[in-house]
Amino acid sequence: MEDYSDIINLPHHVSKRHQRMSMYDRAAQFAPFAALVGHEELIKETELNNVCRMEERNVDWELTSL
Repeated sequence: MEDYSDIINLPHHVSKRHQRMSMYDRAAQFAPFAALVGHEELIKETELNNVCRMEERNVDWELTSL
């Protein structure tokens, strides 16, 4: 029974209660999602603020990238 020979030829189950899910809805279940909504924008905003501060202070970019 390791090769599923007992069930391999059974007919596909069709629910009597639930409609078949559309391909669109089924695909949506596996679509990527943002677990942390707004996190990416916050990182970009922080980066921009830091760049502006460094430019105001005339920080040498080569020294900070070490």
